[in-house]
Amino acid sequence: MLVAKLVSIYQYLDTRFGSSTYRTGAAYFLLSRVIGASFRLYLVAIVFDAFVTGPMGVPFWLTVLLTILLIWVYTFRGGIKTIVWTDTLQTLCMLVAVVLTIVFIGQEMQLGLGGLISKVQSSDYAQIFFFDNGWSDKQNFFKQFISGMFIAIVMTGLDQDMMQKNLSCKNLKDAQKNMFWFTIVLVIVNFFFLALGVLLTDYAQQNGIDAHKDQLFPIIATKGTLGLATAMFFLLGLIAAAYSSADSALTSLTTSFSIDILEIDKKKSIQNQENIRKKIHVLFSGILIAVILIFKYFIADESVIAKIFTFAGYTYGPLLGLYTFGLFTKLTIKDKAVPFICIIAPVLTFTTNYLTIEFFEFDFEFFVLVLNGFYTFLGLFLFKKKC
Repeated sequence: MLVAKLVSIYQYLDTRFGSSTYRTGAAYFLLSRVIGASFRLYLVAIVFDAFVTGPMGVPFWLTVLLTILLIWVYTFRGGIKTIVWTDTLQTLCMLVAVVLTIVFIGQEMQLGLGGLISKVQSSDYAQIFFFDNGWSDKQNFFKQFISGMFIAIVMTGLDQDMMQKNLSCKNLKDAQKNMFWFTIVLVIVNFFFLALGVLLTDYAQQNGIDAHKDQLFPIIATKGTLGLATAMFFLLGLIAAAYSSADSALTSLTTSFSIDILEIDKKKSIQNQENIRKKIHVLFSGILIAVILIFKYFIADESVIAKIFTFAGYTYGPLLGLYTFGLFTKLTIKDKAVPFICIIAPVLTFTTNYLTIEFFEFDFEFFVLVLNGFYTFLGLFLFKKKC
């Protein structure tokens, strides 16, 4: 796609299938990214509200507004070039915060490096392979491995937010190098986060701290038992982690809506394009604020991360089906039918999962992504054009 000189990765769907498919793919990305970015920013906002702005009497909506405003200012002025550099800085801050928090916990529990490693290895939470209870177990290794593999494909390779950095590379070799190092860093980062989760859980149990899921880290960090430095690094890491996702999301939403939905690159002059982009940037900033407030007052949940991946199964499934069909077959389809196929597929996925839980006590969990992609692929095949 870099060779094709694309601004948006969904322009591939236009050349492969047609304009209806193109806009359908872009619309699913917009929906996915708005929800995903809002979930992450919601997590930051509730922590700030609980431990910083709330005690000062600042209302939750104002905390959300200030959070979005800060992101809006530097993405509005700098665009994708600013995002590349700020993401690097924010990721570094996040990693430093995680590592130092692990060190502080080790000191508090009087454990050296060897003790920390032994603690993580001996924990029940460190188990990786689950084969005992078959496919009905939500932790089943094969179900988790296969669904995780496809989640990585769609939330990285089929996501304008993730791919816009590759599209900004000078050539194909630089883009490949970027993906290679991104993969290495991601594995290391996940390892540290998993280790931190084990240590935080064990520390909470030893000290009688009643905290679970997304509240675990903020409550431990801000209780003061690990010192003021831990709380400061926690807030720094939390801000960095959320902003590194949200700022690029805001830019990618602006790009995708401008190019994929409005097609301003084909209809407007350069000056008009810039004006429209700025208006869309403001629009999506407002949408993020609205969605976060909806999460707070209508869909509040203990585990934000689990909800992100569950929702991704329904919104990225059609993209998985579209790109699989486009890249691995040479068939053409009835372009006008694609929006209906991509609406019906998630409905069928939800219905199938509901029925299997109801009658067989089997939950597809994150595997709904694969099922959704299969239904989309099947629908495209049924509506293929005859030669």
